[in-house]
Amino acid sequence: MPKIRNAESRAVTRRFVLCAMILAFVLSGCQQLQRHEKEEDEVVLATSPDAAMTSVPSDFAAKAVNAAGGLNAWAKSKEIHLASVVTLYQPDGSHYLSELQLAVYPWSNSIQVSANEPEGQLLWQLSNGQFKVLQGDDRIAELSKEAQSCDLAEAVLSIVTAPARLLDKSADFADKGSPIKIQGQWHQPIERLPMSGILAGPRLSGAIFYQNRDNSLIDIIQFESAGTGKILTVRGYDHREIEKGGALVPAGIEIFTTDSQANAQGRLVKIDSHTLGPAK
Repeated sequence: MPKIRNAESRAVTRRFVLCAMILAFVLSGCQQLQRHEKEEDEVVLATSPDAAMTSVPSDFAAKAVNAAGGLNAWAKSKEIHLASVVTLYQPDGSHYLSELQLAVYPWSNSIQVSANEPEGQLLWQLSNGQFKVLQGDDRIAELSKEAQSCDLAEAVLSIVTAPARLLDKSADFADKGSPIKIQGQWHQPIERLPMSGILAGPRLSGAIFYQNRDNSLIDIIQFESAGTGKILTVRGYDHREIEKGGALVPAGIEIFTTDSQANAQGRLVKIDSHTLGPAK
């Protein structure tokens, strides 16, 4: 009888060890799967191109890049921070003020917008045309009834990174007719043909980039709101270096509804950036 009990005990021990090994293997696999899923969820936004391998496809693109600091300065600009006061104009004639932190990633076509609102913290992200509310409920995701959050993010991203967008090899840009006068200054319209590009994203299909004839900066961009279908125009002004010898970006930004010739009809948003700089 002792021999039988010893055999039974050894069999139970072997089954226990086998079950423990199987459980450890399953848990290890789950942990690896969780790590893999986490790695897939993590998107690296702060990327940069190889300046030596980056070509400038056109004369107007070369002028725009040089006017905004040059290709080397832009290639080093993985992440640009703007601390801003934003004024959002409401339909009843009133306006709403907020303090926004803008993190712009020129070479991954991305922007993150954060703010501390009375209702709580909000964080938006627009990356390659996909808009997400990362923090804050839908109620505070829209700061303005007139300017949708996704349009505000697209407008800021587009005007700040205009030189990089003209280098998108998967999109075609072409002069569109004769120069036109906008707000007293002559601009050359440059059309982005309706292709889905790496840098420009699907939301800017058919957008018009306006190049200032005096300084060669792209300081106006016209695009169609994906949500409302309205024609929106974003204007950048008061361009400043983000650091000594660095890229130039607009410290002032305004968003309007406009007609097809970029003539302003109604101002929606005004952004004044009091602090600009690269990632620390």
